Order: sequence, then structure tokens, then C-alpha cells
Amino acid sequence: MPVKWHSDKVSSVIIYHNGTCSKCKGALELLQEMNVPHEVRFYIAEPLSGTELARLLDKLNLPPEALIRKDEPLFREQYEGRNIGDGEWLELLLRHPELMQRPIVERGGKAIIARPPAKVLELLE
Repeated sequence: MPVKWHSDKVSSVIIYHNGTCSKCKGALELLQEMNVPHEVRFYIAEPLSGTELARLLDKLNLPPEALIRKDEPLFREQYEGRNIGDGEWLELLLRHPELMQRPIVERGGKAIIARPPAKVLELLE
């Protein structure tokens, strides 16, 4: 049984969720089980702006290419093997949010890709 979240540690938690993703559901369930106050951002229905995406990448401490799901058919069919720079990767993520790694959980100045979902615990420490 997970340890309960202590309210004295509360800082805004946002989970970037794709409604059909089992890993997203697992991370969300973990937050709910621990009673962690959180906001769910369904990033497919409500895509990130360029500013939001850049800020999120900064919190993840990752280059844009690291956020691309390279096993997706769209990537393999249209982008695999191409020499793409950071600016183009950003544009690609803005045009095709379904290519973004998931789930991403953000708290304060940090964010992680919560795969497996239990990785969310690292962000809550």
C-alpha cells in the first residue's frame, strides 16, 4: 500500500495525460490513491502551446527529440531517419501531440516521464 501524501509537502502537481494510455492511467491512479492534489491536462484535446512545451522540456531537462515517441507509426512513416534539429522537433510535437512521451508529471520546477508509473514517486519525495 502506498504511503499517503503529506499535505505540508503540497506543491502543484500536473499530469499530462493521454486518455487512452494505460501508463497515464496508472500514474493518475497512483496520485489518486496517495491523495495528491493534482490537475489533469489532457494534452491531446488541449495541446500545449510552444511556450508551455519549452517550459516543460526545461523542467524535464531534455532536448525536444527525447520527448518523441519513436515507436509510433506516424513517426516511423514520416520522420524516421530524417536529420531534424531541435526547432523542428518542437514544431513536430506541437503539430502532433500524440507523439509526445507519456505520462509526464510536473511538480514545481521539475518534471518526469512517469514510465513506469511508479516513477511518479521520485517526483513526490
